[in-house]
Amino acid sequence: MKKIELEIVALSHSITQTHSYAVVLGEINGLRRLPIVIGGFEAQAIAVALERMQPSRPLTHDLMKNFMNAFNVELIEIVINDLQEGIFYSKLVCVSEHDTVEIDSRTSDALALAVRFGCPIYTFDHILESAGILMEDTGGGSKKKKKEVQVEDMSAPGTREDLSSLSLEELQTLLNEVLESEDYIRAISIRDEINKRK
Repeated sequence: MKKIELEIVALSHSITQTHSYAVVLGEINGLRRLPIVIGGFEAQAIAVALERMQPSRPLTHDLMKNFMNAFNVELIEIVINDLQEGIFYSKLVCVSEHDTVEIDSRTSDALALAVRFGCPIYTFDHILESAGILMEDTGGGSKKKKKEVQVEDMSAPGTREDLSSLSLEELQTLLNEVLESEDYIRAISIRDEINKRK
């Protein structure tokens, strides 16, 4: 079967399940999107890597990457290889000096590692056909644009403060507080508000 390469195009609250998030994968040079519902911890792990934030202590996926690097194991690709009863199954394809190994993984964990290793994400046509969404062609042509991932404000509904009403100094203090408590998803929206004002 021919593998189809995907990239992460968005990360946001899931509209179908409360307290869940959705990562949206887009077909490279295609119009199909593959939305996958993931947990909050995994969404935060993906967001931290996408936004190139540096946690004060390594998150679980950072630890896994450090462990693999220490033993000269490279993650060369992940493959979303199955879909059963709405659950996606994935494999990590790892290479060491003497061997290539495929390791079963939850898709959310595989994506968090793929972002950290910068490796490609693949799936198969039958998975895109059964779970994908076809987007309209906006006529933008086939020019390769700089990849920009949309990471939405994922703080819990009802807890979002109006960041625009805070001063720059208050925003910086709040940013330091949420980074201290390792709430990286909230930190992204605060950082974005600070950057808008500069």
